[in-house]
Amino acid sequence: MTPVTRDPAQLAAQYPELFQGAHTARLKALAIGVAAFALFLFGCWYLDFSLDRLMTGLRQLSWFVMLMIPPDPGTSLPTYLAAMGETLSIAFLGTLLGAVLALPVSLLAARNIIPSIFLRFPARRFLDSIRGVDTLIWALVWINVVGLGPFAGVLAIATADFGAFGKLFSEAIEGADRKQVEGIRAAGGSKLHEIRFGLMPQVLPVLAGQILYFIESNTRSATIIGIVGAGGIGLQLAEQIRVLEWQKVSTLILMILVAVAIIDFISTRLRFAIIGRAGDVHH
Repeated sequence: MTPVTRDPAQLAAQYPELFQGAHTARLKALAIGVAAFALFLFGCWYLDFSLDRLMTGLRQLSWFVMLMIPPDPGTSLPTYLAAMGETLSIAFLGTLLGAVLALPVSLLAARNIIPSIFLRFPARRFLDSIRGVDTLIWALVWINVVGLGPFAGVLAIATADFGAFGKLFSEAIEGADRKQVEGIRAAGGSKLHEIRFGLMPQVLPVLAGQILYFIESNTRSATIIGIVGAGGIGLQLAEQIRVLEWQKVSTLILMILVAVAIIDFISTRLRFAIIGRAGDVHH
């Protein structure tokens, strides 16, 4: 059989709603694209974007890079290694503290745990308000509360991660399979038994993977908050930039990059190991 070709005009007359919808969708996409481009141009004008300043800055940056070669810690390598260890400790302790504190609150924010919106809504908005403030801002707050040093850094990361973990944990809990929970309920288990034996074994591998990822991410965050006085290698980095010791600056940057790469490798292996074991158990 030979295919029958139809005139587009006839098809448009026969199915006007289909063609009208296609034209409307194209017009909407075009309007959104034009509006986004106009917003981009307005942002460039409002923020005083300048190609001349950009090119001048890139030449200055290339000069700084030349000054950084070769990296040379001088006699400060033991100090830098101790500061790197302090940064890793800040990231680890802050992430762990934030996760431990966020877990019970995430249960209150989960729809399948707390059906009532009057109880769940305040918990969600509380987590949103905490998460809406950046780690750097929390570092400045805690520095003024407890003083300079790594303790303020730990509290800053724990506070910021508390809001993020609360949201992620609650979403993981809401996505859990209800069959295991219903099985515990059918066997006469209480609400706590449903959470402990039906829900948590499902979500714990997901939560552990999220915690490992945040430890890696918070290593960089701990470096940044160290610049404002929360201890760690960020403080050393800020001091060396201030006195224009560019070879020491490059040494510190390399140390940060190596530490992040090692943590990324270890956390990736651990995440796959946890997910693999969880998959074997379910299988």
